[in-house]
Amino acid sequence: MTEQQKPPFGESGQPDEHGVASPTAASEGAGGSGEAERLETAHKADYPLDRELRAADDAARREAGERKARLDGSKASTPVGGGAGWERDVLERVLMATLREQRAARRWRIFFRFAVLGILLVVFFAVFDFKGDSGIGSGRHTAMVSLDGEIAAGTPASAESINASLQAAFADSNAAGVILKINSPGGSPVQAGIINDEIHRLRTLYPSKPFYVVVEEICASGGYYVAAAADKIYVDKASIVGSIGVLMDGFGFTGLMDKLGVERRLYTSGSNKGMLDPFSPQVPRQKAYAETMLKEIHQQFIDVVKEGRGDRLKSDPELFSGLFWSGERSVELGLADGLGSADYVARDLFKAEDIVDYTVKENIAERVAKRFGAAMGTAAMKTMLWSTGVQGMR
Repeated sequence: MTEQQKPPFGESGQPDEHGVASPTAASEGAGGSGEAERLETAHKADYPLDRELRAADDAARREAGERKARLDGSKASTPVGGGAGWERDVLERVLMATLREQRAARRWRIFFRFAVLGILLVVFFAVFDFKGDSGIGSGRHTAMVSLDGEIAAGTPASAESINASLQAAFADSNAAGVILKINSPGGSPVQAGIINDEIHRLRTLYPSKPFYVVVEEICASGGYYVAAAADKIYVDKASIVGSIGVLMDGFGFTGLMDKLGVERRLYTSGSNKGMLDPFSPQVPRQKAYAETMLKEIHQQFIDVVKEGRGDRLKSDPELFSGLFWSGERSVELGLADGLGSADYVARDLFKAEDIVDYTVKENIAERVAKRFGAAMGTAAMKTMLWSTGVQGMR
């Protein structure tokens, strides 16, 4: 301590003009502690900001403790003179609420992204069919094509779909034989005839590959028209087989219209354009023409069955009358070759137990495009053909 910093003391031991007691008075009043008091006084004189710094450190520590207590969910009492700090509490609550909202929004975004991804995957697997040619490269097996439902254009049992499936099945060199599994009540004679012709072509192209038909529930009318082209036909004893015939049906409302006083006004540019109109009286000449046409189509059906079955058909006057029989009776009449399922044919006849399905399955995109694109045209065609009442072979 320099001379300028030493506090002045009076000779009498009384405090001088700066309020500091003399050494003599300090010694007498406090004994041995006088020296310590002088050092403390000198320290405070040398470092006047020390108290303020220590106070700031204490306040900072208290603030840190309060913040930790608030984050831990505890309630800390506000120190005396420290202030309430409500502004900081409100700000922290707002920040925490914002953080929770951001986390929730992020979780929802992730959820919706996964949901959209799942939907896209479902659509992808629905649109792209991975089963069409699954038999290629799978080793020796039995190829199978399924014909289900009504045989008509624009359906899974259309000639386009069935022929494409049969072509893929015959073309696979690993296929020991081909099974056409039929469960159909019939349908269009045109579509059935196209399938029958394609089967004959494929059998000529692949003469060493056997082609058998297996009937499940029903193989009637147009369904049997297709089956007749097979090497052999196997059925269940309770299957429905036959109905070799053609029909044309419709309705007549002339009597009801007379009772209600409704007059039919039909204008045509040809004398037969309104043939078989359900709201007009039946014309005998047009009726005879329709019956002649049905007999012609029926004879085509009979010829196809005789060509396919040959000498296996029994002589029965009811065979081509349109009747249908059980699977067991159809074997007796020569309409089928035996009782058996697809597994039986593959395992015991083809000696290739593994069955691979070659049926072309229409995907969602094709189905929507076909139905949307052909809806108006189909409705217009049905309207124009309504007067004829042609329904196909059933």
